[in-house]
Amino acid sequence: MKINKILFITLSNFGDVILTLPALDYLRARFPQAEITVMVGNRPKEIFEDNPDIHKLIIYDKRARLSNKIRLFNKLKQERFNLVVDLRNTLFGVFLPAQYRTCAFSSIPRKIKHMKERHFYKIKNKNLKLKSDESLDTPRNSLHLSHQDEEYINQILRENHIGQEDKIIVIAPGARSQIKRWAKEKFSKLIPALIEEFQAKIILVGDKADSLITKYIAENSQYPVIDLAGKTNIRQLAGLLKMVRLLITNDSATLHLASYLNVRIVAIFGPTNELSYGPWSGVSKIVKRDIFCRPCQKAQCRFETLECMSLIKAEDVLRQVRDILRTSSQSQALTPRDNFRRILIVRTDRIGDVLLSTPLIKALRERYPDAYLAMMVSPYAKDIVDGNPYLDKVIIYDKDGKGKSWYGSIKFALNLKKKRFDLALVLHPTNRVHLITYFAGIPRRVGFNRKLGFLLTDRIKHTKQWGEKHELEYNLDFLRYLGIEAADKNLFMPIKPEAENWVADIFRTEGVKPDDKLLAIHPAASCPSKIWPQERFARVADILAEKYGFKILLIAAAKDAKIAQNLAKNMQHPALNLAGRTSVSQLASLLKRCQLFISNDSGPVHIACAVATPVISIFGRNQKGLNPIRWGPLGAKDKFLHKEVGCIECLAHNCKKEFACLKAITVDDVVAAAEAILK
Repeated sequence: MKINKILFITLSNFGDVILTLPALDYLRARFPQAEITVMVGNRPKEIFEDNPDIHKLIIYDKRARLSNKIRLFNKLKQERFNLVVDLRNTLFGVFLPAQYRTCAFSSIPRKIKHMKERHFYKIKNKNLKLKSDESLDTPRNSLHLSHQDEEYINQILRENHIGQEDKIIVIAPGARSQIKRWAKEKFSKLIPALIEEFQAKIILVGDKADSLITKYIAENSQYPVIDLAGKTNIRQLAGLLKMVRLLITNDSATLHLASYLNVRIVAIFGPTNELSYGPWSGVSKIVKRDIFCRPCQKAQCRFETLECMSLIKAEDVLRQVRDILRTSSQSQALTPRDNFRRILIVRTDRIGDVLLSTPLIKALRERYPDAYLAMMVSPYAKDIVDGNPYLDKVIIYDKDGKGKSWYGSIKFALNLKKKRFDLALVLHPTNRVHLITYFAGIPRRVGFNRKLGFLLTDRIKHTKQWGEKHELEYNLDFLRYLGIEAADKNLFMPIKPEAENWVADIFRTEGVKPDDKLLAIHPAASCPSKIWPQERFARVADILAEKYGFKILLIAAAKDAKIAQNLAKNMQHPALNLAGRTSVSQLASLLKRCQLFISNDSGPVHIACAVATPVISIFGRNQKGLNPIRWGPLGAKDKFLHKEVGCIECLAHNCKKEFACLKAITVDDVVAAAEAILK
């Protein structure tokens, strides 16, 4: 095939034109002697200007008069092109005489998703006699950088004291469409983390339309950043991108420019389809939230919330940055993820149980960073996970309220069905939650094989009653079932500013000083068989107050306020009684301020563990499923106290031995445990 003259008709937007450059690269490599004329829209013309390998550049105005278009057609007709490649599907490509041409009406196989590949497919037709296995692996050199372009960027870097040894991360926070833009406030939150963790130099880029966004980000960053929005043309930007470690960007032209230059990319995607417009460099990561309605590829969000973008947190982007910077080579592909896109974690029991599930949440987020991750909990456990950075949604199931009737539960299930979850992990088996996940139509439902367990698709053998390992490990069995190992087994409790302020106000009112040593005591529990005698709690509190100068705080639920009142009366030292006065979130902030926490076996023990406050947990019942092996505190300094008293069978609150197991634990035992921790 002899090709001497080629007309290459490309598109009108920067990003779209860059997606056609690999096809142009291929034509240049296949026909090195041919003269290539490029027809392009006015905005992206600078991509081809001053390129010595482009014979002629024609600016096409789609809004021009018909007479002007006819004159242009006749002018092109005189050129007598051998090959017309029309990626714009215009009438020029149909009617211009040429020996070879792309076909505007040829169908592209559905399996070819990405626009770069679709453009390339158009030149792989029978008329051009290209081999079906020929690919895009040709030198990417259709973007010409002049010496002046490169020197301009070098001068900017010198002025800002950036050298070759510095880690440069470029951030492109703009996009032509507003719904493609991640919030500028989140970019501002991300930048300090990048600087502190990677000692990176941050450069903001964009066109003039993005300058208001970059100005806000620069002004609200804790550290200085370089703002080049509106200060570079496309070729100068390319010169900068060739020198950086990483680009963080929305779906924009900068993404495709960096892809063409094979730069490492972390791309943030909302309503657009990453399969069609995602990054195509050697190493890249996509940050997204696969809620049920994305990718909609619409110009406006029909829900007016744009959750697909708003749910993405700075921590999500930072996690992908960490992953990508660990990759040793730009040519090394990253491991693909499994295909769970919307995951529901179900745990509707008590606060301690939910808290012991939090390592699973983090591990799922790390394994499925793009997934929409929700957790279904009871109302009283909401504070345990509300604000967890690894969750996108907390769903409240009120079995004693709206969900009390079977009608209410089925209605709840049908509303849940609209979320289109594809995986449910039922951590605590109940008849209702198994029915709810079944009627919600969730395709994969993993849980324990009890209490209507036949409604699950995947059943794990239930052995919790034997108490052979910690409840945390039973939760992590769900991860192991999915082939995941949790790297971090620490409990997580979100600390909220309003709760911190509440504690500060209480302490100020009650005269508690910042340097006071605080001992918190929780004398109640969910069952009488778990409650150590109040007079012993009182004696321990007095001893530790005298020996270590502790101020004593009493905590309990509102229903247990009398227990706390009686304890305070039995003490010789004054105590700040906060029983019934704290929410779960406030309790976490309160315990975070304490140097020691002494409690019966209860949910607050695990809250203290999550906020790294040392714990002494007192256990009574000698029953395998309720033993310290399963429910003990998990902190490095934590202690639990538990004694055998020869019971063959535990009768719980119907104990005939006056709770001898609890009485066997002495004041001296608890004081000794406290002293071991405080040393």
